[in-house]
Amino acid sequence: MDSVGNIILYFVIAAVMIVFSFMAVRTRKILRSATYLLFSLLATAVFYFQLGYQFLGAVQVAVYAGGIMVLFVFAILLTHRPDEKERRLDSHRKAVGIISSVCGAIVLLYALFTMPVLNGASLSECINGSAMITMSDIGKAFTGTAKFQYLLPFEAVSVLLLACIIGGVVVARKN
Repeated sequence: MDSVGNIILYFVIAAVMIVFSFMAVRTRKILRSATYLLFSLLATAVFYFQLGYQFLGAVQVAVYAGGIMVLFVFAILLTHRPDEKERRLDSHRKAVGIISSVCGAIVLLYALFTMPVLNGASLSECINGSAMITMSDIGKAFTGTAKFQYLLPFEAVSVLLLACIIGGVVVARKN
């Protein structure tokens, strides 16, 4: 049974993560957005530490909150002048963005709860308790190459991030 302090800490960190995530998306200053993303990543690390996964928490702090954020800030400063004024979006673009993001969220939530996650069990089955997934199963899914395993998409995303950073450096050197 969790203590009352752990439960309160969970909700405080969840609120901090929600607020900083919203601020990262909402702000017009790109460096502030990167800073808010850093705080959101650090809050995720606190969740890992609270769950007792010290290694994952340390990796979250070292790799994501440390290394990736340094690369993001480096790429931002190479490609963008912090003193530039940002143009406001007109209402047509804002409406299209809101509608498309709501539709995307609905599709993603439907897929999250209905598609099989591990061992043919969906997330809704795991929540109901009719299927059991262990941490070992999750680890094998992240590092495997078989059906419903995610090593290839993870590597594709890392190559995509590397290409974005190289592209940012190339664009910055042309100016």
